[in-house]
Amino acid sequence: MPYLYLFLALLLLLLGGALFLWGRHQQRTIGVPLGRVAYHDTGADQVVSQPLISQRYGLIGKPDYLVETTHAGRRILIPVEVKSRRAPSLPLEHHVLQLATYCLILEDLHGAPPYGVLRYADGAFTVPYTPELKRAVIEASAHIRASHTAADMPRSHHVQVRCLHCGYRDACGERWRLEE
Repeated sequence: MPYLYLFLALLLLLLGGALFLWGRHQQRTIGVPLGRVAYHDTGADQVVSQPLISQRYGLIGKPDYLVETTHAGRRILIPVEVKSRRAPSLPLEHHVLQLATYCLILEDLHGAPPYGVLRYADGAFTVPYTPELKRAVIEASAHIRASHTAADMPRSHHVQVRCLHCGYRDACGERWRLEE
């Protein structure tokens, strides 16, 4: 009888090890860096994560995942943005800018990540975070800010229902204030 318990314990240990190795293989296969998921905003648990806010650059964002890993001997956070569509032959420019925006916010908050990951339904791209990409994000955000002051630009801040359901409501200085 004691041999049966020893055999079952050994079997469970081997099964646990096999599942761990399979999980690591799956993580590598889908293009997500190895590490601990430090943040997620996938909506799977219906809890809205707090957005990341860069006061320096005036940017706010909620990446799908932040994976904590080590790179060149230091702890870093890698943004991972998940897209439901099939992977294009090259990542789409607006997807790259969105990912780079998360890199810029992380640079302000924790130090610049060397790259980010765009994960599509059937593949992934590792996007290096370069000085050129940083400049492109800063220029795009300046262009967006300039368009917000245009008189003919529709703003969701003037539509109460859209404002109430916005994921950035808690961090927005222009949100609708409802009387309780």
